[in-house]
Amino acid sequence: MTPSSMSIGGTLYLVYCGAAVSVLLAFNGEVLDPYMDEPFHVPQALAYCRGEWSTWDPKITTPPGLYILSVLLHRIFGFPCSLWTLRATITLTLTILPLLLTRLLAFHQRRPSFLCPTMEAVVLSTFPLAWFYGFLYYTDVPSLVSVLATIMFSTRSQHSLAAVLGVVSCFFRQTNVIWVLYAFCTSHLPCLHLNSGKKPLYDPPASTAGPGDLVRSIFSLLRKLPELLPPFVPYMLVLTVFGVFVFWNDGVVLGDKGNHVPVMHVPQLYYFIAFATILGWPVIALAQDGSRTLMWAIAVRMFGSTRRVIVTTLLAAMMAVSVNRFTIHHPFLLSDNRHYTFYVWRRVFMRHPVMPYLFIPGYQACAWAWWLRIARNQSLLQTVVLPLAIVPTLLPTPLLEPRYFLIPYILLRAQVMDVGRSALVVEGLWYAVVNMVTTYVFLYEERAGVGRFMW
Repeated sequence: MTPSSMSIGGTLYLVYCGAAVSVLLAFNGEVLDPYMDEPFHVPQALAYCRGEWSTWDPKITTPPGLYILSVLLHRIFGFPCSLWTLRATITLTLTILPLLLTRLLAFHQRRPSFLCPTMEAVVLSTFPLAWFYGFLYYTDVPSLVSVLATIMFSTRSQHSLAAVLGVVSCFFRQTNVIWVLYAFCTSHLPCLHLNSGKKPLYDPPASTAGPGDLVRSIFSLLRKLPELLPPFVPYMLVLTVFGVFVFWNDGVVLGDKGNHVPVMHVPQLYYFIAFATILGWPVIALAQDGSRTLMWAIAVRMFGSTRRVIVTTLLAAMMAVSVNRFTIHHPFLLSDNRHYTFYVWRRVFMRHPVMPYLFIPGYQACAWAWWLRIARNQSLLQTVVLPLAIVPTLLPTPLLEPRYFLIPYILLRAQVMDVGRSALVVEGLWYAVVNMVTTYVFLYEERAGVGRFMW
């Protein structure tokens, strides 16, 4: 990193923090009462601030990490517990996000990391979901920050501290246990490459690998298990704590279990890849070798030979079956017209019975676009470990909820290594436009009898 880029990143970070404070003031000035999920979270936090530790709302589905964080800040700094300061707790974690993303991006880009945030880290920190929910008393941004902190210390081989932070992350959201395992896998794969020993790890470049290479890589990885076990011990303790919780709680979901039953929601994976492409198009389309090259590469992967055409067709057929069998019309999605997903679902997916099937080729193209963008700079195992973590995170979730896509997207985007300055500028401007529109609509376009519109 050059001194010039450090200066730009530092300046942007100051602007980012100033903008965050300004937006927080706007939220607190316009939204005077708890909104949407805040009526569950805010009273619970206030009860903890009063020392009423036995009080618990059975409608809350996540552990009390968010409320404990608020109480700690209340006790340490003497902040009064109010809606204003509770939201400020979330905004505070939002300002930490660029610092952690700087280190995550440096890890993937194989370069030294510095204390000063980079331009890319600041831009990625304005990702619309992270930015919007950085001003409401929700668990999403603290959950993301705790996961990134776990990954950061894991990549520095500080596995005991990473495991402790992994437990902390699970106190914000139970499914973060998957990201604790991801942290270990991501951090230890480079070590296996360096410590090849007598039997080197077979892990070819992802861009040229095929299905046979994947099978061979998995068997090669299995032979390396004795090397993986010692550093995995702290993470095993995290899994043990999580297992005890699931046994005690009789399931993963803490409260309101009737509306959050784990199901087989295969199309959720398709929605995620489409969502990621719509919001992340600048880093895909503005690659250094050009969007035409990428489009041609996608076409070759899907239709470049008779064999590829057959595979694409068979995959499309299986996806069509999964859309038919596993599409879920969740009651919350159908009834709550304060979310954008309500209108997307009713006006797009429910417009005609054939509509969900028309997107299948697009889902495949989006998946190939991300694969080609990431695989060019990584090994096969490094590339597949994130999709393997995303599947158990999203597959059981019955509700189409963009907030579930936050951590998967950030980790996916962080693996794109060669983002040029022009692409970063476009990405930042795109995020800024989305943020300004969604924030303005939420704050100033409240509809009588409906409420405020949000993600």
